[in-house]
Amino acid sequence: DYAFMTISLISFLVLYALSSMLTTKLTNTNITDAQEMETIWTILPAIILTLIALPSLRILYLADEINNPSFTIKSIGHQWYWTYEYTDYGGLIFNSYMLPPLFLNPGDLRLLEVDNRVVLPIEAPVRMMITSQDVLHSWTIPTLGLKTDAVPGRLNQTTFTAMRPGVYYGQCSEICGANHSFMPIVAELIPLKIFEMGPVLTL
Repeated sequence: DYAFMTISLISFLVLYALSSMLTTKLTNTNITDAQEMETIWTILPAIILTLIALPSLRILYLADEINNPSFTIKSIGHQWYWTYEYTDYGGLIFNSYMLPPLFLNPGDLRLLEVDNRVVLPIEAPVRMMITSQDVLHSWTIPTLGLKTDAVPGRLNQTTFTAMRPGVYYGQCSEICGANHSFMPIVAELIPLKIFEMGPVLTL
């Protein structure tokens, strides 16, 4: 709303200037130099853009940081599969491979289904710690608005709070090798009460 009001005022001012130039008769056409005016219309837009950007940067920083997440899971990219670590639940670790076409059930999505889905709760802030063991990967689920690079030797994090249960599909969106499109990501989001019964039961 703040940015929209600022943009609206600027638009009205520009429209007024254009309309006045088109409808009024120019009384002085000999002005060729206006240093003060050029200085103002160079500095003023820079100040306005700064005032618009600062609140947005603050909101972006606050939205990216969760100090006390309800749940933390670590995802490690390999060529070409994912490893998930449930560190909050006794160090549960498992690999997630793409299912070959011969093992698909009716209704499964080809090249997107995996043997072990990552199970996450809804209505709770979740922090994903993402890294890689070999080359650059990218942990991406477009329908959840998540895309975080997995970099060897670096631990990146992303946070989200899903509000609807379901199965969400994604793929590695970094060109990490010949089979980078064959390391899908499947997140199964379930109600928090069911999740608290134990993630092992849902895998």
